[in-house]
Amino acid sequence: MSEEFLLTRQQLNRITPYFPVSHGIPRVDDRRVISGIISVIRYGLQWKDAPKTYGPYKTLYNRFVRWSRAGIFHKIFRELSRQSGARDCLMIDATHLKAHRTAASLLKKGQYLAVLAARKVA
Repeated sequence: MSEEFLLTRQQLNRITPYFPVSHGIPRVDDRRVISGIISVIRYGLQWKDAPKTYGPYKTLYNRFVRWSRAGIFHKIFRELSRQSGARDCLMIDATHLKAHRTAASLLKKGQYLAVLAARKVA
């Protein structure tokens, strides 16, 4: 990840009407925080590994959790998909796979081919 991702002002203006009203203490920069959340999700990072340019990772995490529970992101996605017009195909992928830490060593030990052969027999 070599480059910082930031929403453009036009992109932010499209989703700003769906943000909840801030009560009391003003929120930190929405553009920076939302861009940080998108960056973490896009690159599959853990929250603690978020680049420092987006601010404290705890802020990103807390905003993501609060807005997810409140349905804010659902409203944004629904409205953005509605505004974009009719499409032949729209796909959203939320696949996340984790390999066991010993999976990488199967090739070195020569067991990978044995595992494949066992699957073919079964």
